[in-house]
Amino acid sequence: MPSPAAPPPEKMLFQLSLRRRGISDQAVLRTLEAVPRDQFVEPEYRDGAWRDTALPIACGQTISQPFVVAYMTEQLELRPRDRVLEIGTGSGYHTAILSRLAADVLSVERFKTLADRARRRLADLGCRNVEVMFGDGFDLPETSGTFDRILVTAAVPELPQRLLDQLDPGGVLIAPVGPAHGRQTLVRLRRTAQGDERKVLGDVRFVPALRGTAREL
Repeated sequence: MPSPAAPPPEKMLFQLSLRRRGISDQAVLRTLEAVPRDQFVEPEYRDGAWRDTALPIACGQTISQPFVVAYMTEQLELRPRDRVLEIGTGSGYHTAILSRLAADVLSVERFKTLADRARRRLADLGCRNVEVMFGDGFDLPETSGTFDRILVTAAVPELPQRLLDQLDPGGVLIAPVGPAHGRQTLVRLRRTAQGDERKVLGDVRFVPALRGTAREL
């Protein structure tokens, strides 16, 4: 019986890079190894899909660099029972990561083009516990309920109160906070019985969060 093919060198370097940069959660590492990032990038960028860099996608958006995806996911401290809200589906790559680590994921995308493409990719990968919603992630209907974890993947000037109201007791929210073209910091908010605890995780650079919806750029 032939032995399984070894992963390509660029994928091996990808995995090694995450560990060297401090990602230690084994579930997160295994998930990033398992989700095929090359299926979420535009065809002309697939040769660089396993590099630790952000890449352009449709509608003027980007797919975040793998380390940022891994770090944000690790900091969420996901549990298998968690219900997760993701603001900004983008390509669907981070959504696929979340779907393998949580019970249910609601991902909201303001660009219909991106929402439709991500929905197809996730279905092709068998991500059955994900709902991709075309809409304004900062103005969800009340029927959306509340969440154990909330992840915002575009920069906001400050943490939106509407999202804070949707975070369950004991929940965690992570978002890049800062101006569109200035210094942004990744902020983690943890909801405790004693009040909300905020921690700055480091400097980041994300595209700005926009309100409303759009069919395409």
